[in-house]
Amino acid sequence: MSVLDNFDTWKDFLASRLEQAQSQGMGQETISNMAYEVGDYLAKSTEAKNDEEGVLQDIWTAASDDERQSIASAMVKLVQNEGNTN
Repeated sequence: MSVLDNFDTWKDFLASRLEQAQSQGMGQETISNMAYEVGDYLAKSTEAKNDEEGVLQDIWTAASDDERQSIASAMVKLVQNEGNTN
């Protein structure tokens, strides 16, 4: 099963990569920029595997560059917040 098949699996994957980046000393801005690059790649190069990814892809496509940066930052915060509640 691919990490893209299930949205919860995708968020767990992102959280794991986020923890790894933070443990290597990457700052929040660098992490958000990397999230932007990943989001841009996924929107352009992959097919949504579930409804949540489809919505994110549609929003990403409709968004301006600044809005995409905000979406990427929000995804980082989403997995950070979920990690703090578990």
